[in-house]
Amino acid sequence: MIDIDGSDGGGQLLRTALTLSTITDTPFRIDGIRSNRPDPGLKPQHLAAVRLATEFCNADVTGAELGSDSISFRPGTERRTSLRADVGTAGSVTLLFDTVLPIAAVHDEPVHLTATGGTDVKWAPTIEYHRRVKLPILAPRGLIAEIDLRRSGFYPAGGGKAVLRTAPSSISPFELDTRGEIECVELYSKASEELADRNVADRQANHAREQLERSGISTEIRSVDYVSARSAGSSLLLRGVYERTLAGVDSLGERGRTSEAVAEDAVRQFRAFHASGAPVDEHMADQLMVFLALAGGRVHIPSVTAHVQSNLELVNAFGSDMQLDRCRDGAISLEASAHAAVPGGGSSP
Repeated sequence: MIDIDGSDGGGQLLRTALTLSTITDTPFRIDGIRSNRPDPGLKPQHLAAVRLATEFCNADVTGAELGSDSISFRPGTERRTSLRADVGTAGSVTLLFDTVLPIAAVHDEPVHLTATGGTDVKWAPTIEYHRRVKLPILAPRGLIAEIDLRRSGFYPAGGGKAVLRTAPSSISPFELDTRGEIECVELYSKASEELADRNVADRQANHAREQLERSGISTEIRSVDYVSARSAGSSLLLRGVYERTLAGVDSLGERGRTSEAVAEDAVRQFRAFHASGAPVDEHMADQLMVFLALAGGRVHIPSVTAHVQSNLELVNAFGSDMQLDRCRDGAISLEASAHAAVPGGGSSP
């Protein structure tokens, strides 16, 4: 059994452990869960991930309750492929998808997960980021998956609903070290229906386009939508389309924040990423680490965040051989060999 110090990171550390434990059939115990956070222990979104992984592999689990600072997880041999998860709050459904996606990718049957909670909330990638950036980056590398958004969910009521469907996939090694020239930035803007009379989604998109075009970046508004939701809210995704890759940043509206402020925040984030020269944004760097550990290869990332550092130590504890190197040109490279516990370096068992 692997022992993990949960104080080294937040909820991502737990989710990565659940994913790799299920894939490699390796039990673990994690103590001090989120102890370095103002509200330590398991919150509803973390507990939902534990319950989801438990259901997927019929695991033997202790400590899976709200507020718990320690759990032990021992995967079973059974695999359930039709799953449902309800966070019960506006906790992120995309983080649940993050937990299951690598497991489903190496499973030898299709997986169907219906999740309810927040689709566009703080501290998590939005549903459009997953649909428009993450899955399209992974698709050329063998992942077969799609997300169907049934209903958007903003803070605080949540109530969003999305369905993840996967098919058995063979993930090829990563070679993401250059991005090429930028072709354009695509804008995806949405707001709840009650904000339509204030043109919130339109203003977000138009202001972001104006700001980007002042920088000489070709911009295209791809969608402006007003959606049914239990709470008022909005979100904006900027998807950078480069010759060899994609990158994305998103920004959320909230009470007291203007549409223009949402757009300016997204543009500021995108400009910072674009200036880095990296082929993936810092959030995608975190999210690709499990796939890189399974399939092997190399990815250049914009910076070594705390999430990257803690995840690096964790994936290596589960048997990966991932290294972090600084290249002569200043680039930061994550490199890994295919995980021996996954036949074919990420192909289906």
